[in-house]
Amino acid sequence: MTHTIVNPADEEFVTVVEGADVEQTDAAIAAAAVAQRDWVAAAPADRARALRRFAEAVDGAVEELAAIEVRNSGHPIGQARWEAGHVRDVLDYYSAAPERLFGRQIPVAGGLDVTFQEPLGVVGVITPWNFPMTIASWGFAPALAAGNAVVLKPAEWTPLTSLRLAELALESGLPEGLFQVIPGKGSVVGERFVTNETVRKVVFTGSTEVGQRIMAGCAAQVKRVTLELGGKSANIVFADADLERAAATAPYGVFENAGQDCCARSRILVERSVYERFMELLEPAVQGVKVGDPRDEGTEMGPLVAAAHRDRVREFVPDDGDVAFRGSAPDGPGFWFPPTVLTPARDARTATEEIFGPVVSVFPFDDEADAVAFANAGRFGLSGSIWTRDIGRGIRVARGVESGNLSVNSHSSVRYSTPFGGFKQSGLGRELGPDAPAAFTETKNVFIAVD
Repeated sequence: MTHTIVNPADEEFVTVVEGADVEQTDAAIAAAAVAQRDWVAAAPADRARALRRFAEAVDGAVEELAAIEVRNSGHPIGQARWEAGHVRDVLDYYSAAPERLFGRQIPVAGGLDVTFQEPLGVVGVITPWNFPMTIASWGFAPALAAGNAVVLKPAEWTPLTSLRLAELALESGLPEGLFQVIPGKGSVVGERFVTNETVRKVVFTGSTEVGQRIMAGCAAQVKRVTLELGGKSANIVFADADLERAAATAPYGVFENAGQDCCARSRILVERSVYERFMELLEPAVQGVKVGDPRDEGTEMGPLVAAAHRDRVREFVPDDGDVAFRGSAPDGPGFWFPPTVLTPARDARTATEEIFGPVVSVFPFDDEADAVAFANAGRFGLSGSIWTRDIGRGIRVARGVESGNLSVNSHSSVRYSTPFGGFKQSGLGRELGPDAPAAFTETKNVFIAVD
């Protein structure tokens, strides 16, 4: 089973990746189990140093990893460089965890009661194609820090940076078998993570539909899962907001990574009294987004990842009926799609379904209650933004919106030092932040009698 990788920007051949079969996947899982036993037996300080060496290896390869991501995923070079640096920073952050994964001493009668955070064993991480490096690190870094081994299946379209990270792990001195990247089909490798009893937890980022199947499959073994799934996030702009700033930043809340982002603010809700003015400000901001060659330092948005995905995005905009205005995109080879602004009805398909492309819908709302109700309409609850000068309103709306990650007067969604995850069908569990390593452990309680 092979997969041919092409450059999304020019459709040129990049390489062919061999996919693993079930037997190869089982062999990798077995090797991970062996490596994990030695890893957890090592002193916490030694594991911490090993993770710091891994981070240093990534730091030395930032430009190489960024160049790979540009060719494989079509990410603009500036964004790809940030992503590689983010992997380094996540490893650095969790390198502190082995020496700080504390248990507790609980007061009880008749003895001493203590708890230990024991690693699960082997963790399977299944990553998506939109942010291959960064999302991979959210799974493997805290899992390794907690004393586990990791087998990682990258998306078929974008495996190259993950494969290089596995090489860097070995080059840095991480034990062989402890962190392995196993390319292949989800129906083969990913499914085996679910069914192989040696894998004690599956971490999946991707579509809600696939996440539901993984969750159902893991139920047979009561296997732990963390799921980061879809989104249809709202960017809520109140009349008292700094409209110029809200409009100028709105494109970057949805068109970053060509809209291929589960946190994309793909619904902009604008208070009716300033709706027309906001649209006047939004149009030049959208048309000013620099779409082009991902290798150019000034490029802000690149192509979509694959022809099949571009065709799917096109299906959401079959005609110009709801199009308010568009940005530009290159002609010729490559999987390009221009930034597009729609003004559909609230129940339109484009208003309710995750498009995962550079398409945003804008809607007027009447008051605070209407804004919160519409923001909460639907099955997702991952991210969102609130624009207002009234801090009380900002807090009220943030508490009212059913979403795991919100920002007021910004579009910030992800920091490695804070938790990330969704409400409703946007996911289950949390990644990142100080508590992430604990999600890869079981709490063991031990009572020691003294009487």
